[in-house]
Amino acid sequence: MNLLIFGCKDTTLHIAKSIAELNVDLNLITISPEIANNADVAGYLDLTKHKKRFKSIYTANQYNLKNKEDLNYFKSIKCDLGIAIGWQRLIPENILNLFEIGVFGMHGSSRDLPYGRGRSPLNWSIIEDRKIFYTNLFKYDVGVDDGPILDTVSFSINPSDTAETLHYKNTLSMINLLKKNWVKLTENDLKLKKQKKGKGSYYPKRSPDDGILDWREDIYSIDRMVRAVSKPFFGSFSYKKNLMLKIFRANIFQLDTEDHSFMAKKLGEVCDVFPNGKFLIRCNGGILIVHEYEYLGSAILPGDILNSPVDKIKKFPKNSEGYFDI
Repeated sequence: MNLLIFGCKDTTLHIAKSIAELNVDLNLITISPEIANNADVAGYLDLTKHKKRFKSIYTANQYNLKNKEDLNYFKSIKCDLGIAIGWQRLIPENILNLFEIGVFGMHGSSRDLPYGRGRSPLNWSIIEDRKIFYTNLFKYDVGVDDGPILDTVSFSINPSDTAETLHYKNTLSMINLLKKNWVKLTENDLKLKKQKKGKGSYYPKRSPDDGILDWREDIYSIDRMVRAVSKPFFGSFSYKKNLMLKIFRANIFQLDTEDHSFMAKKLGEVCDVFPNGKFLIRCNGGILIVHEYEYLGSAILPGDILNSPVDKIKKFPKNSEGYFDI
């Protein structure tokens, strides 16, 4: 069995370690830090620094694998099976056809395939306040997440979950799916379920700029946005005197507001700052406490106003049910 892993993220390394426990040699194709930076890859890891984990490592010239040298690499390595983990690009058909068994990947979303295809599904699931997350093991086809499905698992999304905790849950689900189906994959004993043709929906890609906080939104939406783009992503943000303030961890601060004057303050105004630097912000419908943040300006003080220019707030279209997968 000649196995090739497609990947460029910390998830790739974590799952590769689990696959290695199955006594198989791992070849890897990855991308350079420069390409990852240009593609805004969250959770990128330079896997060339982990050579001991892999039988061979090849760094692609282009993320879309349409470079001639990249095609020659696939022809020379002659792999039976490919596993894409943390690879955020389609794989060209002429490369897919070089694998005897095929290339398999994972797609996680709050909607089971064929719905919820596309980009940033983990982030969207928190923003939309979804309750269930599905992880699918499927065979790559030429389209976006539209290949036949080998197996699916699901797990709950809790009110305290962040992008980081969902990332961990999804990683464990991917490991379980691979181990559960490993014999079927390596022996090419596959019973694949085709997705419904003409059906499905797609989430749009989110960029770091989309994490801007709209203080006009209700506090529950603010809380979900903070959790949805927390580390390993860019973080949610607003501005104090034209300097960006990134927020990585915050939660709704349950308080009998009648006993305080905080709700009389402006939206986005800092109500109080504690000795450890954590601070309270007046939101639409309550108070938010900020635990972890990054700000390069002067100290945050009571009375400071956090401002998010309206022209920088991107509004994504919604479907008839009020969700963002179109």
